[in-house]
Amino acid sequence: MNQKQSLTSDYFNAVYESNEDPWDFETSEYEAAKYVSTIAALPNKHYESVLEVGCSIGVLTMLLAQHSTNLLAIDVSQKALDIAARRCEKISNITFKKASFPKELPEQQFNLIMISEVAYYLTETDWQSAIGCLYARLPSGGHVVLVHWLPEVHDYPQTGDQVHDTFQKLMQHKMENIFSTRAESYRIDVWGKLC
Repeated sequence: MNQKQSLTSDYFNAVYESNEDPWDFETSEYEAAKYVSTIAALPNKHYESVLEVGCSIGVLTMLLAQHSTNLLAIDVSQKALDIAARRCEKISNITFKKASFPKELPEQQFNLIMISEVAYYLTETDWQSAIGCLYARLPSGGHVVLVHWLPEVHDYPQTGDQVHDTFQKLMQHKMENIFSTRAESYRIDVWGKLC
């Protein structure tokens, strides 16, 4: 039985206190290649309203902004948000907000919701709840992009495959899987909300 709990803001605050780029988003060739694949997987070239959950230090945020009219980037760590805001200070269509996922998700609708390397921080039960919250914030035809590292990480309650498989199980009759790919160590799935 999995006794792990969803990771809290205390976990991420400690991570960012010890290292401002704890996952090497700025320098990793893996991350750079994954970001290219993530942006290439977007079904539309442009979205009116975009939500990025867990924006961290804003590396993917900068790329997403090029495909957004309005981009709301949220994270649980204020330090990460401060770094992201500095990185993106010349980009006018991004709003940064401190918020816990999924408890503090904004109420408005989004045409695109990006969940990149975030959902495996939640237990399966909390992720199932979060999926319902995400679905409620999508208009008909809206997209959810899931991108996750696949190898097991000791601290994380779930693996990337568990995250994606749970989403598929819950959403298979409400959303259509319109893109799916697996690299050696990550997976991308794009889902579109049915009418």
